[in-house]
Amino acid sequence: MTVGVGIVLCLVALVVGAIVGTKVLGKAESAVPEAERQKLVEAARAEADQLKRSAALEAKESALKATAESERELKERRAELQKSEETLRRREEDLAKKQGSLAGKEAEFERKEKTVAGREQAAEATAKRAEDLLNESKSKLEKMAGMSAEQARADLVQQVIGDARKTAALEVKRIEDGAKAEAEEKSKRILGTAIQRYAGEYVSERTVSVVQLPSDDLKGRIIGREGRNVRALEAATGIDMIIDDTPEAVIISCFNPVRREIAKLALERLIADGRIHPTRIEEVVAKCTDEVEGQCKEAGEQAVFDLGLHKVHPELVKAVGRLKFRSSYAQNLLQHSIEVGLLAGIMAGELGLNVKLARRAGLLHDVGKSVDHEVEGSHAIVGAQYARKFNESPQVCAAIAQHHGDEPADSVLSHLVDAANVLSGQRPGARQELLASYVTRLYDLEKLAKSFAGVHNAFAIQAGSELRVLVENAQISDEQSILLAKDIAKRIEDEATYPGQVRVCVIRETRSIDYAK
Repeated sequence: MTVGVGIVLCLVALVVGAIVGTKVLGKAESAVPEAERQKLVEAARAEADQLKRSAALEAKESALKATAESERELKERRAELQKSEETLRRREEDLAKKQGSLAGKEAEFERKEKTVAGREQAAEATAKRAEDLLNESKSKLEKMAGMSAEQARADLVQQVIGDARKTAALEVKRIEDGAKAEAEEKSKRILGTAIQRYAGEYVSERTVSVVQLPSDDLKGRIIGREGRNVRALEAATGIDMIIDDTPEAVIISCFNPVRREIAKLALERLIADGRIHPTRIEEVVAKCTDEVEGQCKEAGEQAVFDLGLHKVHPELVKAVGRLKFRSSYAQNLLQHSIEVGLLAGIMAGELGLNVKLARRAGLLHDVGKSVDHEVEGSHAIVGAQYARKFNESPQVCAAIAQHHGDEPADSVLSHLVDAANVLSGQRPGARQELLASYVTRLYDLEKLAKSFAGVHNAFAIQAGSELRVLVENAQISDEQSILLAKDIAKRIEDEATYPGQVRVCVIRETRSIDYAK
């Protein structure tokens, strides 16, 4: 198509050259001389030749372009054809492989089918042989045992029943053991849940201190740029600071009460001073640490002085003073240690033993609680090791280690310290509740029992764990006293608040009185 266009262009050029030459000649003949006309003719011919050559070149270029385009299209078609041939070849190879695999699977299936058929035949032969052997054995057993098949079947049934009963008994025992184990596990989980819930309140109360702020604007200054002030205070005191949405308050959390007290005191001083930056924080924390250590030392020295003790190592005095910031079941440990020392000394005096030694052991019996967060182990063992480190007498160290039964008690002093510890911890109002609430609870129990008809008097004893009810003999019979005990117990469960359980004991007395005249 392009070649044809070139030829047409050449013909058009020739025609145009001829027309131009004719026009030029005509004009020349009329207006110019012969020499000039000849020049014009030659010029026209040269121009025509030039146009002819240009048209020929254009035609050749067009022909070359058309040839190249045709060759390119041909190559593309050949490449597509080669791809199609390659795809077909691969498909043929895949089909051949699949056919080979199918043929192999068919052969394998036929082989397995033959094997199964052979096994079925062998199984049928074995089953037939087993049946024959069973019949033969059955006839031999009947001859040897002198009983028929029915009799043997009945005997076998009895044996199976006996075995089944034995198995059932074992299964029942297994189920009972499993039920006991499951009940024990559930009870532990229930107790653990209860302890965890109670411990949550205790931990939030005993391991957290709240510092009140004049305004919420101070929270930004306490945090500092990119939190550097908070990090500096936490690193210097070893506490965790919680700055949340609580208005005008910052929470300090730490299991070590001494560190928590130092952090609280330092933060209060920084807020009052107004200069809050890492360098100032380190200075204030150092001063507060010295101040708290001084308070611990003074508290320890005062406790030693109150008990009339001498030559107690300064480190032990300081450790006793640190108990001022700790508590056990809401009872201050320093006050508890002083009470144990006094009680142990009183009992030792009654027994004619060394009063000073008993007071010393009583005061130091919980010294391990001031360092147990730094050392692993029971506070009794840790306290004994700590006291032994500062050259305390072997009797005192033994009493400290043995006051909770971690080691068997081998002296009267150990028993005295143990008894004094129990007395100080379990006396009314020492732990968990104040004396006023304890007395109120006992009064409420007695008042509740007296509200029933026929009740003469009621007494709450054993720290409220038992309620003894005296009834009128004429109004309450023996049978009615049983129902009265249940009714009082039900009313206590519904209306009263009490720890543990309350034992209700209804007493009905018959008195016969006469006079000798």
